[in-house]
Amino acid sequence: MPDGSGVQRKLLSVVGARPQFIKAAMLAKTFKDKQEIKHLQLHTGQHYSPDMAQVFFDELNYRPDFDLGVGSGTHARQTGDAMIGIEKVLMDEKPDLVIVYGDTNSTLAGALAAVKLHIPVAHVESGLRSFNRRMPEEINRIVTDAVSEILFCPTPTAVANLKSEGRIEEVIHTGDILLDTLQHFLPIAREKSNILKKLDIEEEPFWLLTMHRPANVDEEHCLRRVIKCLAHDNHPRIIFPCHPRTAKTLKKLSSSELDHIDIIAPLPYLDMLLLEEHASLILTDSGGVQREAYFLSRPCLTLREETEWPETLKDRWNRLVGIDPERILEGIREETIPTQSPDIESFGGGRAAECMCREMLGFLENQAA
Repeated sequence: MPDGSGVQRKLLSVVGARPQFIKAAMLAKTFKDKQEIKHLQLHTGQHYSPDMAQVFFDELNYRPDFDLGVGSGTHARQTGDAMIGIEKVLMDEKPDLVIVYGDTNSTLAGALAAVKLHIPVAHVESGLRSFNRRMPEEINRIVTDAVSEILFCPTPTAVANLKSEGRIEEVIHTGDILLDTLQHFLPIAREKSNILKKLDIEEEPFWLLTMHRPANVDEEHCLRRVIKCLAHDNHPRIIFPCHPRTAKTLKKLSSSELDHIDIIAPLPYLDMLLLEEHASLILTDSGGVQREAYFLSRPCLTLREETEWPETLKDRWNRLVGIDPERILEGIREETIPTQSPDIESFGGGRAAECMCREMLGFLENQAA
């Protein structure tokens, strides 16, 4: 049933990468019982292989209404192709609001295509800053925030970042929708995933490693530095779900350099959650994995020099070690379980999706008044 005005609001989510599928699926679940909302899903195809996309759709019961199939390419090519496809869908569907997530080229393409058609944009994960403009993601975040009408901030730090840039109107601290998603899917993962048995790590400690950022994995010498310092006899088994981008560079390393590191294909979301929950240590360059480690109370070493999620550094649950072997090994030696529990409430306590839904409906009602 439409709202009291008799109008059903049409919202369109633009996604293109695995972390966005998870967040959009959670928002779609929240919208499902809202009869005043028609929620359409557009997948740009930025992540397009079965391991990176279809397996997530199946597991999350998430079905995009549109799939542009833009694939890989340079930043300009990928963003431009996505904008062309998104523009056509927007002109056909005429949504009242476009929702974009995070900081990928699909995020930027969705925001720019919408705003040029005078369609308001809501940005999920607004206000995050690494303060490193050499990262393509940082440029995507800044530009998307600049053109978005509604800025959904996952943390108080994100709100403060926007305030320092002069953005105050329609800046809302919703909390992190990734926490909502983890709280919803973790019990399902515990029930359905057999990944621990499959990898034969039910009874032994293991570390979990993820690396995908171009600065870390595109150059052979950068990836080798990390792998070499981890591949030691005195380390436990290291499980390494390998992003396709990373796999290309790993082929240049010898088998002896990969001792004690189990390189496996990218994992479905439920399997990944269970591995994160049971790992004794997580090493990653992923913003999502940093937060999931924090939410699950798992020690984390971040293979970067900065993070958009400074809250995770509190009480040393997460530590920045870059890709310097000495700092990585020092972090491993000093690894302990902090005595203070993670501050889940600073990430919204698991109520972000409902808050976003409420705020978007209120925004559209005000626009129509």
